[in-house]
Amino acid sequence: MSIHQTNSPFGEGDEQRLWDYIDGLSSPSEKTVIEQLLEANAEWKAKYHELLDVHQLMQSSELEQPSMRFTKNVMDEIARLQIAPATRSYINNNIIRGIGLFFISIIIGFIIYGIGQLDLDWSSSGKSVIPVDLSKVNYSRFFNNTWVNAFMIVNIVAGLFLLDRFLANKRKKFTE
Repeated sequence: MSIHQTNSPFGEGDEQRLWDYIDGLSSPSEKTVIEQLLEANAEWKAKYHELLDVHQLMQSSELEQPSMRFTKNVMDEIARLQIAPATRSYINNNIIRGIGLFFISIIIGFIIYGIGQLDLDWSSSGKSVIPVDLSKVNYSRFFNNTWVNAFMIVNIVAGLFLLDRFLANKRKKFTE
C-alpha cells in the first residue's frame, strides 16, 4: 500500500491498522507506512495519540477482584435455597401406565388380527398339540399391508422403550 493511497482522510479500516500498530501486530512494511503517515498527516497523528492514551489507560487500570470469600458466600447462598426437585416428580405415573396399556392393547390387537387371518381347522383330529400345521401357514396373509407393518414396528419399538423405562425405575427403586 502506498502513501498516496492512504494520504486521504482517516478511514474506517485505518483505526484497526493503528490498533495493530500499537499492539505490535503490524508487518514491517505496514509499520513503515504507518510511521510515514504519522509524520505526514495530522489527522493520523491525532488519532494515534488518542488510541495510545486509551491503550495506556487500559494497561494501567487493574481489574477488580472479588473478595476472597466471594465464592464461599455464593455457594452458601445457593445451599440455603431449595433446589428444584428432580424431573421424575413432574411425570405422572398414571399417564405412563396409560400409554403402556395403550401400546400393549395395540400389540395384543395385532396378534388377534394375525391369528384371525389363519385358516384354522379345528375339526381335524391329528396327534399334534397345535391344531395348525405351521409349515403350511401362509404368513403373507398376516400383515400384507406396508402401513400395518410400519405401524407394528413403531409400536414394538415404543413398547420396548416403555419397558426399558419401567425396568430402569424398578432397578433405581431397588438400589435406593
